Amino acid sequence: MGSALRPLALASLVANVSLIVTGAAVRLTNSGLGCPTWPKCTQDSYTTTPEMGVHGVIEFGNRMLTWVLVGLAVACFLGALNRRRRSLIRLSVLVALGVPGQGVVGGITVLTNLNPWVVGLHFILSIGLIAACFALWRRVDEGDGEPVLLVPVPLRQLTWITVAASFAVIAAGVVVTGSGPHAGDQGAKRNGLDPATVSQVHADLVFLLVGLSVALWFALRAAGAPATAVRAAAVLIAVELSQGLIGFVQYFTHLPVILVAAHMLGSGLVWTSTLAVLWSLRKRPEVPAKPGRAPSGTSRPLNEPINA
Repeated sequence: MGSALRPLALASLVANVSLIVTGAAVRLTNSGLGCPTWPKCTQDSYTTTPEMGVHGVIEFGNRMLTWVLVGLAVACFLGALNRRRRSLIRLSVLVALGVPGQGVVGGITVLTNLNPWVVGLHFILSIGLIAACFALWRRVDEGDGEPVLLVPVPLRQLTWITVAASFAVIAAGVVVTGSGPHAGDQGAKRNGLDPATVSQVHADLVFLLVGLSVALWFALRAAGAPATAVRAAAVLIAVELSQGLIGFVQYFTHLPVILVAAHMLGSGLVWTSTLAVLWSLRKRPEVPAKPGRAPSGTSRPLNEPINA
């Protein structure tokens, strides 16, 4: 299973991004209370019933995706154990604990009748899980040595500022969502903030993020950064511009559900693209193997001869 860890980690990353889309489907179809309680779907059943209708099917389907995430997280943990690398084991444990934790917060959103702040926390936790899955995926093929910077420190700092701006854009988007019309249920409350005002704040942060990303791209080119880093920054800008276009169109067309769903997916893509830029600025060399110890990334028994 150790050799399958990288595709398993990638599958976990894709599944956690997909959870954003299925969560959007729940909210945009007013199925947030399709299963009106938790952990059961109804007071008498853990599964949806015919009486719950299509809303129950959509909400229950979203809950079932959690078990897919759990299965992938367990598989990644077993694969990390097989690799016998502490860095991979720690990341896989973080993912494995984060998935059920995310499920519990999802249950709290139901029990609080889709409180917009709890719903927002549910989304932010997804962003955190995506970061953990991304790190696990990228660390599989790296060594365990100290990271070596491939760019000057000021460029690394500019990248971290860009990462912070990316997260701020996502967080502001969560607040905008909590003030808008797609609550997940017709009876769910909104956060009470003025949609136009918070949307303007969100748009201002988007302009800041795009400006930082363009500046980072130019700086990487000027500093002779590796082609992978320059390319990652270019991809980030392209994703941001696409996401921004969707955001402006959805705002001025009064939030059609298909565009809102696309915008939710875009938020996950912006975040992963941001992480890709950060990851491209350093590398980790292999740690020289000690006598009697398998090299990093292998599963050779400790007492097995090297030339066996």
